[in-house]
Amino acid sequence: MLEEAKEKIPAGNVEYYKADISANWDFLSKKVDLIVSSLVLEHLEDVRPVFKKAYSALTPGGIFYVGELHPFKQYTGSHAHFENDAGKFSLKCFTHHLSDFTNAASEAGFQILAVREYFDEKPQSGLPRIITLLFKK
Repeated sequence: MLEEAKEKIPAGNVEYYKADISANWDFLSKKVDLIVSSLVLEHLEDVRPVFKKAYSALTPGGIFYVGELHPFKQYTGSHAHFENDAGKFSLKCFTHHLSDFTNAASEAGFQILAVREYFDEKPQSGLPRIITLLFKK
């Protein structure tokens, strides 16, 4: 997945890290302007420490983008899984409500800039699949 991300945005001013975000963030040597988390937080039981670490790692005015499987989808039993030659695998996931994200952001000191929902169908119908949240330090 890391290599796919690098192919999508081959900019010289973008750095990619493969790290355990629930541990210390010693993979960063300096403060950054943007942190992107996509389909990651659902694998952590408590998101609050990640928001605190992201806030500390950002420059003033820095942005924290979060994209996750929408809680509404999780309420129906949908969760992360993958399939390869060895079979189909379900990953350990935790349901986080919208308020879990916004409260963690507020507690860390973030300003909420935007919340958006994305649907599988057009026109939008049924449950939204993805939720994105944009926070500013």
